[in-house]
Amino acid sequence: MNDNIKIYEPSNRNKGFISIIRDMFADLFTSKDLAYRLFIRDRKAEYRQSIFGILWAFFTPLATTVTWIFLSSSGAVKIEGTHIPYPAFVFLGTMLWSVFVESLTTPLLQTQSTKDILAKVNFPKESILLSGFYKILFNTAIKIILIAAVLLFYGIKVNSGVFFFPFVLFLMIFFGYSIGLLITPIGMLYKDIGRAIPLLASFAMYLSPVVYKGGTAGTMAKIIELNPVTPLINSSRNLLTGGAWDNPIYLLGILGVSILLFFIGWLFYRIAVPIIIERI
Repeated sequence: MNDNIKIYEPSNRNKGFISIIRDMFADLFTSKDLAYRLFIRDRKAEYRQSIFGILWAFFTPLATTVTWIFLSSSGAVKIEGTHIPYPAFVFLGTMLWSVFVESLTTPLLQTQSTKDILAKVNFPKESILLSGFYKILFNTAIKIILIAAVLLFYGIKVNSGVFFFPFVLFLMIFFGYSIGLLITPIGMLYKDIGRAIPLLASFAMYLSPVVYKGGTAGTMAKIIELNPVTPLINSSRNLLTGGAWDNPIYLLGILGVSILLFFIGWLFYRIAVPIIIERI
């Protein structure tokens, strides 16, 4: 008769911080294939029984672009100081903003869409985060193709700065994703978070240089200047259109904050989400 007794305990109990971090990276590495399968599954499900398919990802930015072009051309709103044609300026701004907002909302949406699976099957939670990141990169690649078409249409010349554009764009995605990752556990507990994010994002767009450049004086100009999304959008748009970096020191600060937020959010997600799933 076997007298050995096996005791099961929560996986993170009695584990040190270093051990938890090691497990996080190990699970991230081993979940790549599962994340890819989840990504393919979600893409097929998203565009099933849809006439326009992936084009839905661009209707909102395009609608915003058309609205502001109409307001500008009709004289209702006077936009000056753009170094490229205004339609191209606002199109690039809305596309870049949509990349940031998608990065911000994806961790919560991705986790909510898989909560039924999480409640029944034990698998690395990192695969959910990674599949969401794949989704962002996929949609961003399509947006870049459209942006390139607009640049060609307006004959906008680029220079060597365009080679730095992917790095700034990735920083924008990373920054938005890190914030989204941090608020995901709270959003899983309170649905108000998921409903509030699109409303706040719509308001925050007008505090960013998306459809106009930041002002030169006043409170509004100061808010836009301090907004961390401002140098990300301005630098991305400038590097695409022959311009220069916008506030590179601030960009380095955003990179540092993003790394810190990402690891805090990842640790919070890994510990909190299994507990939250059991509760809901």
